[in-house]
Amino acid sequence: MKITGLKTFIVSVSERGGNWVFVKVYTDQPGLEGLGEGTITSKAQAVAAAIREHERFLIGKDARNIEYLWQAMYRYPRWRGGSILNSAISAIEMALWDIKGKDLGQPVWQLLGGAARERIRLYSHASPHSDGGLKRIQELLDLGYTAIKSGPFAVRHNVVHPGRDVREGAAAFGRMRDMLGEDRDILIDAHGLTTPVMAVDFARQVAPHRPLWLEETTQPEDLATLAWVAERSPVPLATGERLFTKWGFDALIQQRAVSTIQPDVSHDGGILETKKIAAMAEAKFIEVALHGASSEVLTAANFHVDATTPNCTIQEHPLGGQWRYEVIQTKWEVKDGFALLCHAPGLGVELNEAEAARHPYVEDFRSQHTFSDGSVADA
Repeated sequence: MKITGLKTFIVSVSERGGNWVFVKVYTDQPGLEGLGEGTITSKAQAVAAAIREHERFLIGKDARNIEYLWQAMYRYPRWRGGSILNSAISAIEMALWDIKGKDLGQPVWQLLGGAARERIRLYSHASPHSDGGLKRIQELLDLGYTAIKSGPFAVRHNVVHPGRDVREGAAAFGRMRDMLGEDRDILIDAHGLTTPVMAVDFARQVAPHRPLWLEETTQPEDLATLAWVAERSPVPLATGERLFTKWGFDALIQQRAVSTIQPDVSHDGGILETKKIAAMAEAKFIEVALHGASSEVLTAANFHVDATTPNCTIQEHPLGGQWRYEVIQTKWEVKDGFALLCHAPGLGVELNEAEAARHPYVEDFRSQHTFSDGSVADA
């Protein structure tokens, strides 16, 4: 089965910015093609270009030899690593699994060794920092979600005020705990907003509300800083969405400063690479909660890994309006806060190209936070 070409699609999520990046890989078997995703905020065109760079190598290769093609795409160009190059490989690898599953008439999770669980526990997003957010929390509870994640605090006018924001943010999670009761989980994503000192202060103030974890308290450049926070935090830590490949996760897993790692299948090298990363964590009794904040393509890829991986214990599940499910049509069913195993061949998702074409690329930027003196704050 020979690869005959590939095509990238950049789809604008909204007029305010944000773009999904997809790839279709085509084969010489009529109608047999695969879909993958490599979305990165504010870097859509760079990722799409990096994906297309692989076409000249892939044409004529057997689409079924996924491990060989991954090794070749990763190793032959010499320059390795980083968000752009790894996201490009991840998107293509995801599409190759879609092809393989369709060719064999099996869902990808069956090809990865079969199910390790009957259903996949999910969490979604709502903020306790506003009245609208509190209403959304109740809506998610009514839908059956048993875990909800939020950012640590509300940044007003893009200016971070450490003492006030930490104090008010931690108090908001007290209100969230009252709504969730004792048996549902609070998850907090610091999203790199906090300095190390802020992270420790926030962890100590929010600890009485018993978060399941505090995520991305530090930047990925220095694991020693993460260890410093972990030694002082009464709340378990999680991180990993900005790390890539088994080599990028090795030091984090060996360090054991976090209770949960959070690889992203669309960035870390793809489906099989994520399985390898999770196996490394399993050997250290570290849990895995896959990052997944873009489209239903990544969501489906995550579900296939979750279904087959013992230590994938909870899955991020972004929700959206009906348009989300018109662009990417999914066969996965979610019920009472859990994803049910999907038996459709391949990934179980398809791109509506006509709808995608109605939403072309729009320039976007991440939030640009500062401290009160005007210096750059992480966002």
